[in-house]
Amino acid sequence: MKTYKSTVSLFSLKKNNTSFQKVKITCSKDAETFLRQFYFDDLVIYESFFILLLNRANITIGFAKISQGGVSGTSVDVRIIAKYCIESLADSVILCHNHPSGNILASNADKSLTIKLSDGLKFFDCNVVDHLILSESNYFSFADEGLL
Repeated sequence: MKTYKSTVSLFSLKKNNTSFQKVKITCSKDAETFLRQFYFDDLVIYESFFILLLNRANITIGFAKISQGGVSGTSVDVRIIAKYCIESLADSVILCHNHPSGNILASNADKSLTIKLSDGLKFFDCNVVDHLILSESNYFSFADEGLL
């Protein structure tokens, strides 16, 4: 049987890994600031979806790039996100994607995806604590808007 390695970017859980900064996330602004480091000029070119994994104390334990799509959308699979949550033993996760158009309002598809992911991850005792939508200069937080 042949073994395959995942091609999706994943953090390292090794304690001696110093390349991943561990910070405490206390609010949506903390999460937004931390997550922006994974977006570059592509923030206004194509849509990308990341997750930020947290321990029980809301300290970052890792991240993963889930997908990169086109100008107006990207594909997200709940099973892939669940895989990373389980592998990292994350207690919670923050979802994040960008809208290249600059419109930070959540679409119906964004809302449906958030509910689907939140419901699915509950089976693994992992809570979705926020879903951020980034634009070049602003952001939208599902938690701040009472949508979680």
